[in-house]
Amino acid sequence: MSKIPDFSKEEIKVVNDTLQERYDGPVESHLVDVELRLNPDDSQVTECPAIYWEHGDCHFVLAKTGDSRFYSQFFYSNREQFGTGQQSYDDILDCLVTTLRVQADHELERNKVKELNS
Repeated sequence: MSKIPDFSKEEIKVVNDTLQERYDGPVESHLVDVELRLNPDDSQVTECPAIYWEHGDCHFVLAKTGDSRFYSQFFYSNREQFGTGQQSYDDILDCLVTTLRVQADHELERNKVKELNS
């Protein structure tokens, strides 16, 4: 099996520029490697390059799963992990923006529940 290519300079720039716009300032991101099941029916994991960042108490991972293939998720803890409902994207900006929107919507709901329970 061939190695998944690293993020290009252009892909990294798209992520950093989008995060800066979303959060009104620079966001520290890190290039990391993650292990993912690329096929839900497969028991093996594949090492994939990824970009990791945090905002507040939320952690984000955007992984490259192949040539022009991307996957993302956000999480608060091991028990609170969320995706976008789509297994794979062929456009990094679409993957990133969808993740940020889903997380923002989730954050609103999470805060409503906290207020109701207070």
